[in-house]
Amino acid sequence: MFAVVITVILYVAGFVFLYGVIRVGVRHALEDLELYRAKARRAEEMAASRDRTFLRENAFLSGS
Repeated sequence: MFAVVITVILYVAGFVFLYGVIRVGVRHALEDLELYRAKARRAEEMAASRDRTFLRENAFLSGS
């Protein structure tokens, strides 16, 4: 009987631990995704700024 009680406790504790590990992993993945989106947005803004500067300096290439 003692073995069954210990087995049930360890079984339940294992699921609780696994749930916590998965939850932490998902949270870190979402944080990484948020950082990646911010970096991508910043890179896009910098590229647009570089394009405008390039076209301003080299207007003969833009056909204007």
